[in-house]
Amino acid sequence: MSGEFNLIDKYFVNRQPQRKDVHLAAGDDCALVKPPSNVEIAISTDTLVAGTHFLPEANPAWVAHKALSSNISDLAAMGATPAWVSFALTMPEVDEEWLAPFCDSFFELADYFGIQLIGGDTTKGPLSLTLTVQGFVPEGKALRRDGAKVGDWIYVTGNLGDSKAGLEVLLDTENRVRPNAEELEKRHYLSTPRVLAGRALCDLASSAIDISDGVIADLKHILKRSEVGASIDVSLLPLSVELLEYATSIDKAQHYALTSGEEYELCFTVPEENKGSLESALAHAGTKVTCIGQIRPVDYFEIHDNNKPLNWDLSGYDHFKAK
Repeated sequence: MSGEFNLIDKYFVNRQPQRKDVHLAAGDDCALVKPPSNVEIAISTDTLVAGTHFLPEANPAWVAHKALSSNISDLAAMGATPAWVSFALTMPEVDEEWLAPFCDSFFELADYFGIQLIGGDTTKGPLSLTLTVQGFVPEGKALRRDGAKVGDWIYVTGNLGDSKAGLEVLLDTENRVRPNAEELEKRHYLSTPRVLAGRALCDLASSAIDISDGVIADLKHILKRSEVGASIDVSLLPLSVELLEYATSIDKAQHYALTSGEEYELCFTVPEENKGSLESALAHAGTKVTCIGQIRPVDYFEIHDNNKPLNWDLSGYDHFKAK
């Protein structure tokens, strides 16, 4: 990319305070970092591609927030505290009017969560963003997908369904006249990673995952890894007032909630003996939690409404099928 090093110096270098565990962040072939003792390092890499994960004309500040928050959410799902991020940016040409608000938003969110940019790359090509985030979790305490047991309760953080409604608004301008369209579009991009909730769950939850492909699709990852089944009560799904008004019926809103991708809320399971401690443990986390069902024996899977079975054909979000 023309002027690569000038671009890096102008937009990415010396934008943040230096973390004590970062010994070298820029100016050499590699970054040098030193993690604290008695922790494991959680690492996650995601790529966002223009036209697949965001529209090329989307607000660059929102794109930056979405790119980083989706990665932070992976750390939150394992109970990790974010620490470092590497970022590779591919652009068809240098566009400083796009890059300036993008970087302002990126570093604002990074600073909020105490994450330092420690390296990356810039190249010329179709617009895409690849981030690798790393964080710390106490040794042996990481939340995983394979710990759910029969009888555990299934919970989610926040509300579900808003992101899918916001995506509809983005993809079809006719939806812009529907109630709360602008707010739901904003929520599609501006998720809140549940880092504090994830950390609090390390001693309480038996399994966890972040909701990137829809709660039904992502819960099934837990069920597969844990070799269990589940029962979900749609009457318990947490729905925002804005979604209910947009969807026009509770059934439609529930469908949104079950299949909405890129929510970046947490879905987790809690043993009966830890259920009573959940509210106090998450009091400082800044989000509500809702019990939506219970873990059942393997090969059992049911969606019901107050014990009335529902034969709904549901599928989660698929990046390769999304239009």
